[in-house]
Amino acid sequence: MRLDKFLKISFLLKRRTVANEAAEEGFIFVNGKKAKPSYNVKIGDIIELNMWNFYKKVKVLEVPEKGNIPKKELKNYIEILEYKPKDVSDIL
Repeated sequence: MRLDKFLKISFLLKRRTVANEAAEEGFIFVNGKKAKPSYNVKIGDIIELNMWNFYKKVKVLEVPEKGNIPKKELKNYIEILEYKPKDVSDIL
C-alpha cells in the first residue's frame, strides 16, 4: 500500500493530499530516509512524521489489504513509539 494512503487510513494524517505534500516537502521519513508518497509500506517499517506542530514515530504492525482501518482496530496496524507536540518556540 502507498505511503500516502496508509497515512490517511491509519489516521496519522487527515487527508491523502496532506500526506502527499508533507512527503514531497521532506517531513516524512521511513526507516530514517526521506520517503516519497508512492513508497510501498511494509510490515516493520518505522514511519516518522516531523510536521510543523508535532513529531510522531510509529511502527507498522500490519498493512491492510484494502480499504479503511476501523479506529477500534488501529492498535493492530500501528504502534506509536513516540509522540511530541511542538511548542510555538520550536516552530519559530
